[in-house]
Amino acid sequence: MDLNDLLHRHQVALMRVANAKSVEAAHSHGGIARCYEKQIASLRDLLGASGRMVTA
Repeated sequence: MDLNDLLHRHQVALMRVANAKSVEAAHSHGGIARCYEKQIASLRDLLGASGRMVTA
């Protein structure tokens, strides 16, 4: 999975948090977004890129 794909999936997860119909769903999607954040940070470090993520 490349960086653009991870960024897209992270954004979709954040949109799902914002549109969740229950607290449980928001929590679940937030956890998924945080997993993507970790993967993005790792890949950015590997690529020598910098930048701060917006957290869920």
